[in-house]
Amino acid sequence: MSAEFLQKKIGPLSISALADTAKTLLLLTGIVWLLVLGSQRLGYNWQWYRIPQYLWTFTDRGFTWGPLMEGLGVTFRITGISLVLMLVIGMTTALMRMSTSWAAQGVARGYMELIRNTPLLIQIFFIYFVVAPILDISAFRSAVIALSLFEGAYASEIFRAGITSIDKGQWEAAMSLGMGPYAMYRHIILPQAVRRVLPPLTSQAVSLVKDSALVSTIAILDLTQRGRMIDAETFLTFEIWFTVAAIYLVVTLALSGVVWLLERRFNGLKA
Repeated sequence: MSAEFLQKKIGPLSISALADTAKTLLLLTGIVWLLVLGSQRLGYNWQWYRIPQYLWTFTDRGFTWGPLMEGLGVTFRITGISLVLMLVIGMTTALMRMSTSWAAQGVARGYMELIRNTPLLIQIFFIYFVVAPILDISAFRSAVIALSLFEGAYASEIFRAGITSIDKGQWEAAMSLGMGPYAMYRHIILPQAVRRVLPPLTSQAVSLVKDSALVSTIAILDLTQRGRMIDAETFLTFEIWFTVAAIYLVVTLALSGVVWLLERRFNGLKA
């Protein structure tokens, strides 16, 4: 059966999808083979049957979440609050950089340069060990502040790029109608910019979820810290960390799926 015959029967897009699927399956097979080979050489005894109890349990009192899922709940709270603050900080910083005030531009520029040129871990330590004792801030709030400031610096560039990408004719039309800056941004500029910045903002939100694992260094019982504690108690190193990685993967894929639906809705409204 020739390739030309297959292309006529199945179609070029279907053939491409089948080829991508085959490559993915080969990659997964290779990864599994490496894991099995490595475990055999290390003499590691896989104990996956012990993992479910750290996710959920059924007792006489009914269904209860395990420590890993409780840690995931803490991660959700941290990332949820940080995501909202990231958007607020990012939008505010972008508008300050685009303003005509040299003071606002200087503050925004200084904030971005300071945050983007220092490691997130150092920022977490500085806020928790230096700022928090002075202002009496809890570890949870310290983590939220550090993540919000760090991710907000990158989000501001995304917002600024989206706003400046709007055609000049849109700005001129809004000004010709006598709109002030607030009305112009609210009704004309930002609705168009949001559609354009959704994909890069999704990537930034995914980075926020992954970066939140660093808050475990200041004794917050998030998903990563729970995994570390269980690993120390049970020595189920591979099983625990593969499970933790899988949970992070599911969360980030779900986030990407939600944003994909929002993009389709925005495109539908635009059409």
